[in-house]
Amino acid sequence: MIQSKSAPSLFDLTGRMALITGSTRGIGFALAQGLAEAGAAVIVNSRQQDAVTQAVSKLQALGLNARGAVFDVADTAGVDAAFEGFDRDGLAIDILINNAGIQHRQPMLDLTLDDWNRVINTNLTAAFVVGRAAARRMVNRGNGGKIINIGSLTSEAGRATVAPYTVAKGGIKMLSKAMAAEWAQFNIQANSIGPGYILTDMNEALINNPSFDAWVKSSNPAQRWGRPEELVGTAIFLASGASSYVNGQIIYVDGGWLSVL
Repeated sequence: MIQSKSAPSLFDLTGRMALITGSTRGIGFALAQGLAEAGAAVIVNSRQQDAVTQAVSKLQALGLNARGAVFDVADTAGVDAAFEGFDRDGLAIDILINNAGIQHRQPMLDLTLDDWNRVINTNLTAAFVVGRAAARRMVNRGNGGKIINIGSLTSEAGRATVAPYTVAKGGIKMLSKAMAAEWAQFNIQANSIGPGYILTDMNEALINNPSFDAWVKSSNPAQRWGRPEELVGTAIFLASGASSYVNGQIIYVDGGWLSVL
């Protein structure tokens, strides 16, 4: 019989190290702070050194264990170099959150292939590349690990004018399933979180659009936008021992939006 743990210890991330990509602001920063508050040492990531420095300083000012890593998730050579640096520094990442992403709003009839590829590469291919680098090390260490890929309500529902984003986030859902299918044998759990409409910088244009803001509130049973910190509980669950037999799933945190489609 497997000995059970107390409820608080199930969610304790003490002694774990988490890399959160795209984590200097918005959802990524909220997740970095949340995991650090749950006991993890966190690595904040961005392409911009100044942004990483400021985010790390904010977390450290709260008494949290944080450091930074500057690299572009869409640059495979840069990802490989970053993980080689982690190896040299003795940093064993056992929690990865693939959060980095970009948006491009344009009707498909006017969408260029370059813009399509840019979104797909950053939002989907990069999650594979970073996930592969992390999983290789998790497998070699033999201690398992956690991979959390950030999807979207568009992992489930199409939206006009954001085709490459929708396709990438649909792919994120299936990427998590593929990771689970191959890596569960190594005690690696790979799952996704699908945020709904969240108050972030990426959504600023929509938030400031009165008609869209009204639509979000009227179409959602919660009748409001979500907040970045409202994703933290789900992330801690998926990063912790509490989800040791949860694999290949996507959990939507959307206020109930998808339930009324």
